[in-house]
Amino acid sequence: MRISESRAKAEGRAQVRPTAEGWKQAMGDDGRPQLQFTAKARVSQPPVHLADLTLDERAAKLKEMGLPGFRAKQLSVHYFQHYTTDPEAMSDLPKDRRAEIAEVMFPKLLTEVKRLTTDNGDTVKFLWRLFDGSLVESVLMRYPGRVTLCVSSQCGCGMNCPFCATGQAGLTRNMSAAEILDQIVQANRVIAEGGLGGKRRDGGHDAERVSNIVFMGMGEPLANYKRVMNAVHRMVDEAPEGLGMSARGITISTVGLVPGIKKLTEEGVPVTFALSLHAPDDELRDEMIPVNSRWKVDEALDAAHAYYVKTGRRVSIEYALIKDMNDHGWRADMLARKLNARGRGWVHVNPIPLNPTPGSVWTSSEPDVTAEFIDRLESAGVPTTLRDTRGKEIDGACGQLAATE
Repeated sequence: MRISESRAKAEGRAQVRPTAEGWKQAMGDDGRPQLQFTAKARVSQPPVHLADLTLDERAAKLKEMGLPGFRAKQLSVHYFQHYTTDPEAMSDLPKDRRAEIAEVMFPKLLTEVKRLTTDNGDTVKFLWRLFDGSLVESVLMRYPGRVTLCVSSQCGCGMNCPFCATGQAGLTRNMSAAEILDQIVQANRVIAEGGLGGKRRDGGHDAERVSNIVFMGMGEPLANYKRVMNAVHRMVDEAPEGLGMSARGITISTVGLVPGIKKLTEEGVPVTFALSLHAPDDELRDEMIPVNSRWKVDEALDAAHAYYVKTGRRVSIEYALIKDMNDHGWRADMLARKLNARGRGWVHVNPIPLNPTPGSVWTSSEPDVTAEFIDRLESAGVPTTLRDTRGKEIDGACGQLAATE
């Protein structure tokens, strides 16, 4: 009998095994779930966009067109501050060349296919079609005092986690930095047009825009490290080179790509780092999170703690609570022991009630089980906050993004 099954039996609880429900999980020659760290061969890449370039690179590209370099700043203002790529709105550019400039610097990256709203308009899910026909989703959410956008970083995902809708189709390709950024710019445009629950209801007068980014949409961000970090640098670059956002309002999540965590630690950008753990024991996590076959729980936690030590930024542990699978009391105790063994004050746990995906029989933990799990963590001195599941009604919550029409 497996250790987890014997412990569950001692608690008088079942131990459900994580198997793909409603779809066939891709398996490798070794009999393990197949992992994809790179895109399929000969995949076309999107055209170069202004947002892929630094301000100096934009100026150089414009000079190649016979235009003065200062036009780069003007174009950057239009895109990053006015959220427009419409040449007719760019009255400060030469009229006879506006269309040409826009075509070169602003190739069409994301076309809105569908928009769904819930929470009285305060949550909006977008379905985007990319230049090659690939579909991705992002979710815009207004909270008191902030506006958060959950962005995608890959078309599909190669991590093959059996409880996540995104991973069911595998990885098509990495998204470019500009494709990632365009999700934010287009969201800001929607907000400016009153498309997020209408006008502000808190009495504020400042123009509202996206203030927080979470890389928790489609894809594994650290498997697309270079493009994701290029996008992050554009997010935090001062206007008009970038969006002028605070790095502390940006959260990068991973299922545990340890080499990527180590690179992020040395990046020098104080983003918030989140580790999607979902199980404290390798026995279960090997099956829940296939990448655990490469880097075990303790390796991922060591890398996460090193991020805290280097940056001083508290780490978030994401933990999807699944009924009778990973919500046993002894697992809460084990998680607390492993976190506290690395020190106090370095980590915060976010339990998340599982969001159902089509065809799956798995469901979220019962309320009393959830409460006990949280209580055990807090009793051990681990700060814990039950995560909101915004967007569940429109399949826009964590693990539900599948990008289907």
